[in-house]
Amino acid sequence: MLCTNGHMCADSSVFCPTCGVGTFLSSTPQYLARGAPPMGTSTNGLAIASLVLGITWVYWIGSILALIFGLVARKQIKQSAQSGSGMATAGIVLGCVGIATLLYFLIIVITAIHSTGPSY
Repeated sequence: MLCTNGHMCADSSVFCPTCGVGTFLSSTPQYLARGAPPMGTSTNGLAIASLVLGITWVYWIGSILALIFGLVARKQIKQSAQSGSGMATAGIVLGCVGIATLLYFLIIVITAIHSTGPSY
């Protein structure tokens, strides 16, 4: 007897011992043999935190933390089989944008303070 994939099976077998699918000449109902569903990889928590802090900025402290968490998360992701590399990268980029905005803002404020000083 042949299974649906063409493997030779015993005449009394309902399922192929090689691939686990049903046989052609079986009078009993055929059910597909399936294994357990594949386990998904977990997402790195620091990558998620980096992305969230990069989006919210939180008075620019969040930008600094987003940069730090993103770099640590990328290192952890390379060492383990976790996902979240894109979120970590986005957190790093948003953290850098937030830090650059902070520096720009500080330069503007310092320039404004010095330009409005007393003139003699």
